[in-house]
Amino acid sequence: MSSYGVILALLGAILISGAQGANILGLFSCPGPSHLIIEMSMAKVLAENGHNVTVVTTIPPVVTHKNIKVIIVPMTKEQQEGLNKMLASVMQTDNSDTGTAFLRMRSQLKIMFDKNREVMEDQRVKDLYENKDNKFDLVMIGYFLNNFQLAIAQKLKVPVVIASSTFQWGVFDSMIANPADVAYVPAMGVNFNKGPIDLKQRFTNFISKCFEKVFVYLIEKDNAEAYYELYGNDPNMPTYDELNRNVSLVLFNSHGISEGPIRPNVPGVIEVGGIQVKDTPDPLPQAMSEFLNNATDGAILLSLGSNIQGKYLNPETVQKMFNVLSKLKQRVIWKWEDGDNTPGKSANILYSKWLPQDDILAHPKIVLFINHAGRGGITESQYHGKPMLSLPVFGDQPGNADKMVSDGFGLSMSLLALEEKPFRDNVIELLENPKYTQKVKAFSDLFRDRPLTARQTVLYWTEYVLRHHGAPHLQSPLLRLNFVEAHNIDVYAVIIVGLVVILFINKIVLQLLYRKITGQSKKNKNAKKTN
Repeated sequence: MSSYGVILALLGAILISGAQGANILGLFSCPGPSHLIIEMSMAKVLAENGHNVTVVTTIPPVVTHKNIKVIIVPMTKEQQEGLNKMLASVMQTDNSDTGTAFLRMRSQLKIMFDKNREVMEDQRVKDLYENKDNKFDLVMIGYFLNNFQLAIAQKLKVPVVIASSTFQWGVFDSMIANPADVAYVPAMGVNFNKGPIDLKQRFTNFISKCFEKVFVYLIEKDNAEAYYELYGNDPNMPTYDELNRNVSLVLFNSHGISEGPIRPNVPGVIEVGGIQVKDTPDPLPQAMSEFLNNATDGAILLSLGSNIQGKYLNPETVQKMFNVLSKLKQRVIWKWEDGDNTPGKSANILYSKWLPQDDILAHPKIVLFINHAGRGGITESQYHGKPMLSLPVFGDQPGNADKMVSDGFGLSMSLLALEEKPFRDNVIELLENPKYTQKVKAFSDLFRDRPLTARQTVLYWTEYVLRHHGAPHLQSPLLRLNFVEAHNIDVYAVIIVGLVVILFINKIVLQLLYRKITGQSKKNKNAKKTN
């Protein structure tokens, strides 16, 4: 190696030495596989680069690494049955109205919230900070309405990085205090049309933002109650509101430059959209690979995610989908959990209980992705340049689908109200009209064009926090202002009081001048009478 190369290597070693071989705790307790894939993808990046990662989950992770130690606090049979009932209920409910969907979502997610709390009470989790032999340098928390879990970083006295499987919305305001002007920053589930934002769109966004704020208030209330019940008797713990001040940054599964919306961001907002997408796809299982390779007319991937399983679907809806797909010349890979009870037999359909979704979408024979508009699936489809037909049900799915359609990457229709002819028409339109493929392929180039890949970004910023033992300097000053200060209410009060005082003084001065003038006038009149 040349002397120049040696110098560069030494400089590189000095730069990153403070972050090498760190002990990182990942708390990923949401029992949602799609969330866990995003979170574990971030943890895997750190493990691949020499860090020792311990992860707490409630379900076995699909993504893992030899340097990741996994602690599973499993769902009980009763909890799983409750979760299944909740999902079944969601599948029978119209969630198209954003406001009522927000309020309904709070009660629907109670099972997950209670599980998050149970995780914090598990002795194996407590041992992570009670056992003095355990040393951690940083906590990465997978976020899903679980602010109170920030307490574990306070117990360990280490900084926090939040791993979010979603984009930015109001629930993160208390952590990063990102500016969100309601005139042009859309609320959850709202998508502005291309071009000027008219009165109707801004009014709709205002109403949705009000519902969002109510939802966030209730979630914060639930978290505060859980925090004080668990840690309220510990004099060394801060108040609930102070917990957020230990968050150094948030890693979001988004890429605003290409996806939008264009909005102001504080330095602690780090976007890593596409983190779960592999640099090089893994080989597919042999049967699946052969099935796709022999698809002379292309192939369709149908996956409604990990939560919307076939057993929750209306049998009539499933039959309508089968009637359409089985008559296509394209081959279809259909994610279906019950191998003994499939929608029907057809030579062009391959059913599979589990799918390596990212690897399948990377295959050149895939020409269409039918999905439920989950954040992860849409991101992967955009990355690989595949048009979509989305069948949203709940949560952020309707909003994701609306944005996908407005971007020109595909079409959307309600899964709960699906009819055979509209479904067939949409599938044929997407297969035969090249404009959708052209649009999403052009976007794919834009989405990939960034100074650092998503994986490099996760590594750099996490190690940045490690090198500096936290990054409070990235936080917005707004985090340390109360409601009155943040909205300048005290400033307006001072101005109003000042104006009132000035007006009062002016009034007194004018009254004195008036009296003086009128008094002088009377003296002059009296003097004239005397003369």
